[in-house]
Amino acid sequence: MATTSLLCAIGLSACSSTGGSSAGDVAGDAVIGGVFANLAELDYGTSLEQASIAAGDMLDIKVFQAEELSGKVRVDTNGQISLPLAGSLTVAGSTPTEVENKLKVLLGQRYLQNPQVTVFMESFTNQRVTIEGEVKKPGVYPITGSVTLVQAIALSEGLSSLADSKKIVLFRRIGDQTKAYNLDLDAIRNGKIRDPYLRGDDRVIVHRSDSRYWLRETAALLSPFSAINNILR
Repeated sequence: MATTSLLCAIGLSACSSTGGSSAGDVAGDAVIGGVFANLAELDYGTSLEQASIAAGDMLDIKVFQAEELSGKVRVDTNGQISLPLAGSLTVAGSTPTEVENKLKVLLGQRYLQNPQVTVFMESFTNQRVTIEGEVKKPGVYPITGSVTLVQAIALSEGLSSLADSKKIVLFRRIGDQTKAYNLDLDAIRNGKIRDPYLRGDDRVIVHRSDSRYWLRETAALLSPFSAINNILR
């Protein structure tokens, strides 16, 4: 049943509904549950405290009344920082606030009672996002600081005449997993959904309005070994 619904969703077979739900509703549920991740996972914060840390960023860490644990440290190529006494800590992909909380737990377990920690991003690296598909100028664009999806589309000089503003897919690497998010540019511009901030190494693909197999392409890009892709072959 799940396989049939997913095939309905991508238009590989003609399906009809039975019962109370329409075929469109079933297909929509299959797509959301089987291919796309929840949009609530994306970044919507506007301050530096909500910006994601990446390799090469410089952090200024202050621990109240513990100068030996304080100082400036650069995130290495593995996404880690190394602090005196505290050792190595993976910080890439986290926000400064999340790193503060990690350090509070770590230092509280080993050295201090109720430690007070602040983490400030002193400098950003020039990160890159890739914009492909039906845009006027596809390419790899450097970003510094906070850049939203709408701003990134503007960097590529906007959508082409063949683009479908509802078929914009954001691919994001989170840990050892790649996730896909389906974004509706018109809904963002009309204020119906929020405009998410991009992270370094994000990949945005704008599909054609007449594309029949864009969901299959999305599933294939997520993982060639995924169960979804095996169903679609």
